[in-house]
Amino acid sequence: MAGVVIERIRKSFGTTQVLKGVSLDIADREFMTLVGPSGCGKSTLLRIIAGLEQQDEGDIRIGGASAGRKRAADRDLAMVFQSYALYPHLSARDNIALPLTMRRLTAWQRLPLLGRFLPGTASTRMVIADEVHRVADILRIGHLLERKPAQLSGGQRQRVALGRAMVRNPAAFLMDEPLSNLDAKLREHMRTEIAQLHQQLAATFIYVTHDQAEAMTMSDRIAVMMDGEILQVAAPDVIYADPADLRVAEFIGSPKINVVPAEIDGDGMLRVGAARFDIAAILPPGSQLKLAFRPEAAELGANSPATLGGRVVIRENLGSDLLVHVQLDAAPDPVIVRLPARQHGVRENDRIGLHVPVDQILLFGNDGRRLRTVPRPAEARERVYG
Repeated sequence: MAGVVIERIRKSFGTTQVLKGVSLDIADREFMTLVGPSGCGKSTLLRIIAGLEQQDEGDIRIGGASAGRKRAADRDLAMVFQSYALYPHLSARDNIALPLTMRRLTAWQRLPLLGRFLPGTASTRMVIADEVHRVADILRIGHLLERKPAQLSGGQRQRVALGRAMVRNPAAFLMDEPLSNLDAKLREHMRTEIAQLHQQLAATFIYVTHDQAEAMTMSDRIAVMMDGEILQVAAPDVIYADPADLRVAEFIGSPKINVVPAEIDGDGMLRVGAARFDIAAILPPGSQLKLAFRPEAAELGANSPATLGGRVVIRENLGSDLLVHVQLDAAPDPVIVRLPARQHGVRENDRIGLHVPVDQILLFGNDGRRLRTVPRPAEARERVYG
């Protein structure tokens, strides 16, 4: 196993710049997820790591050695594709064994009839068979080894594709949206299996997805990509609670984070319509900014200077939770509040007040950059650009 270092990778297709100097250090045995919307460059970056695409500038280092100009076959990486890429005429057993068969047997030894009689073929095939069974046992597909891909479910085909990658014992595993073709229930199950597999193998995983649930539940760290750049790299809980950019905050989290316009009033306090929040700031009075809070951060509250008033427009009962869409008096778009299901007394068209604790409020400038909090004397707090 090995760590992977991405150094200032640039890639263009014609006049379109897809990757803009991307750098990332992935530790040995880490589960790193590249997440972002379609077209952000995450799959292109994965293909460059694999050697399937050539970068215009920069380098890839695997286990400390430069691999930027090596062929894909020489990088000792295993890739699991979105489409599984299984050979339909081969059994699950032969699909898993294929990398070892190609690596350890000569062209003559691989011949269907003559090959089995050549010296060393039988013993090598026995070793390969043992390794296939070992991987199949880990993935719990030993009873499926004789089936062809057409006879397998989507989840079973995904396990066979994982087995084909595992049997090589590569330096790192690369996974390009491997669960996107599965239904929602099976995706949830396979997320758990892949996370457990990572722990069991103690291997380096580089995983690409546009699904934030996959990124949040499986990863040691997440790299959020947009427009060919990495906006933030951090652990999932940090990405969620402490986003460095408004685009990160809006992409991660379901329902999406609420964002309302705010300004600094003449007393230096944060104002959203009639509501005033006791958040000290060094920005001058009249400065425009964006106040954001997660749906679960807001509570139903009595009238106070910091209460956001509004009207309930939609109510969604999810069983365990209640999602309430509130049209605030001071915001053009409704916000969403996640409440316990027991608060069933909230009805559409009700007038309600929302209280958001100050420590749950995130501030962003109009350019999308986070306004950071720094301590100052007398335990006051200022918001400045980080």
